[in-house]
Amino acid sequence: MTKKELAIANHDKGYNCCQAVACAFSKELNVPEDVLFKAGEGFGLGMGCTNGTCGAISGAVMAAGFVNSSGVITNPPTKASTYALSKEIHQKFLEKNGATLCKDLKGIETGKVLRSCPDCIMDAVELVEEVLMNK
Repeated sequence: MTKKELAIANHDKGYNCCQAVACAFSKELNVPEDVLFKAGEGFGLGMGCTNGTCGAISGAVMAAGFVNSSGVITNPPTKASTYALSKEIHQKFLEKNGATLCKDLKGIETGKVLRSCPDCIMDAVELVEEVLMNK
């Protein structure tokens, strides 16, 4: 099963978009799936049903921290580089889809759907593979 297929299967089981993306990479991130599931729970429907930043992007950005962070709490040396990876994920998603807000992607105000949740999830998985897994 590909990561995209796994993420979609997660979503089909009731995971939100963030959880679906992050949990698909549990093994690669060396983080138990239940931990990623708990961490991603509040990011559903654009951060807690606010229709803000797409949850799939949030899951990919969460993965960036697990891939890149040194884990050094005092004056973390990797913060800037993790921000750069997160920005790259965000920018590439925006370029591909024309929006990063859940409400815009779903066309809540315009009536024009730019991207479905499953498509956003697959795009975010692709970006994790492209930007983070080949790092």
